[in-house]
Amino acid sequence: MKKILILGSRGMLGQELVVQAQKKDCDVVAWDRSDLDVTDFKKLKDMILELEPQVIYNAVAYNAVDACEESDGEYAKLQKLNIEVPTRLAKISKKIGATLVQYSSDYVFGAKQREIDYSGGYSEFDETGAVSKYGKSRVEAEKNISQILDNEKYYIIRLSKLFGSPASSISGKKAFFDFMLEKGKEAQKTGEKIKAVDGEVSKFTYAKDLALESISIVDENSESGIYHITNEGVCSWYEGLLELYKIVGLDDVVVEPVSPETFPRPAKRPAFSALKNTKRKPLRHFSEALRDYYGS
Repeated sequence: MKKILILGSRGMLGQELVVQAQKKDCDVVAWDRSDLDVTDFKKLKDMILELEPQVIYNAVAYNAVDACEESDGEYAKLQKLNIEVPTRLAKISKKIGATLVQYSSDYVFGAKQREIDYSGGYSEFDETGAVSKYGKSRVEAEKNISQILDNEKYYIIRLSKLFGSPASSISGKKAFFDFMLEKGKEAQKTGEKIKAVDGEVSKFTYAKDLALESISIVDENSESGIYHITNEGVCSWYEGLLELYKIVGLDDVVVEPVSPETFPRPAKRPAFSALKNTKRKPLRHFSEALRDYYGS
């Protein structure tokens, strides 16, 4: 029986990984922050060496994209969680011969302006170029892992705009769709308009679908390297919100498209960062995943 370690097991993605891995009849060990502080590097190494998992899924990440731009303390947390932890996991994986699955982001792109392409996007082979501290941390972690595990088994999986069942972790935050669903229900009562950014074009990713594909990649002994795993459907936040409201019966709510400058934020976002999957069978369209998630 394959022994699998899932770090960040109570996050939005981590909890789905646990569910799907258990269905595969694996020996699943699930650790969250109450079990292990991954930034305690000695404990991290000691516990994993003692466990000797065959596969490590690292679903731990710092994602306060704006906070790390303004605070030195938050930036230090970003560096630890998004660079140092994956780098150390790569070294540990190499030592015990484990397969490392590390998650990354579409925010590794954006520095080189690119026309919006609704038929595709950035492939796994395109050169990166981040526009924020968060994005740059992901780029650095990717480079470190690929160098350390050059001749070993590893997978770097990039995703974007994650949604799914809320994390059971106290530090988890609501996904865009859940947050905007609440706003939409309130707007339906009050008649107010909802503003949504008609920019920052990419793709949405359903946590359940991502978890299934993440496990399949390992089970199928796929070639090591970078993978783009998102649901199909290139769109902006505004376009995604219109689809949500149509699905849940809030299509009478008025949604106003606005530019990203309407909501000034410390961290710059890519104008276009859709991830094109060239290595795997495409996942279902995000609208179908939304119907699954909201039970319609």
